[in-house]
Amino acid sequence: MKIASFNINGVKARMPRLLEWLDETKPDVACLQEIKSSDETFPGDAFHEIGYRAIWHGQKGFNGVAILQRGEDAPHEVMRGLPGDDEDAHSRYIEADVKGVRVVCIYLPNGNPVPGPKFDYKLAWMQRLRTRMAELFAAEIPAVVIGDFNVIPEDKDVWSPDAMAADALMQPESRNAYFRLLHDGWIDAIDLHNPRGGMWTFWDYQAGAWQRDHGFRIDHALLSPDLADRLLSCGIDKEYRGREKASDHVPVWIEVRD
Repeated sequence: MKIASFNINGVKARMPRLLEWLDETKPDVACLQEIKSSDETFPGDAFHEIGYRAIWHGQKGFNGVAILQRGEDAPHEVMRGLPGDDEDAHSRYIEADVKGVRVVCIYLPNGNPVPGPKFDYKLAWMQRLRTRMAELFAAEIPAVVIGDFNVIPEDKDVWSPDAMAADALMQPESRNAYFRLLHDGWIDAIDLHNPRGGMWTFWDYQAGAWQRDHGFRIDHALLSPDLADRLLSCGIDKEYRGREKASDHVPVWIEVRD
């Protein structure tokens, strides 16, 4: 089974590129972030027409996540919205069962500027995520937590550590929160298969970042140990960043034995 993630940066604005990617790579499961669409206006029918069923947690103009499953069955939704803060109105989390795997699609807060309330929200969100992931881990459910984590884990994951040193994505608190997830037993699939780094998943639209390959890795797939034992391959679909009206992210994917 191939499970992929794509921060699409506006599902309607990028629909031609998104449909193109789905048709060309045919993931069994596709997790989307930053759909920037309300629940009512999400284009579920467009995915249905090409053989996918979808569930989504939308928000007009901002955030929003979705899980698509190839075939006649829709993902079995388990949870929408990350527990732990009843006042959090952001649509950043959706969880579903797909063919015996718990798929968690996240869009973790960016956190800029630092310091400030947005950074505080990011760290609090990461602690809530850790709590939920600990529950999944304790239940011994084959699981993947995949999406835009908005964390550059190590210096090897960015074109220039100095250039990003002041950004929320690289602050020690952000990195420490990410590594606590790994210390809890979750496995970073991309890092496992590419330990030397250099696998960018994001290039800014500004300053010719794509043309100069000034990118960094913030889209991750964290696997429970039992799912990691079934990992066959993983990677990124870099070429899609160079296409017309592309997202500033590229898809990441894993392939696991059924």
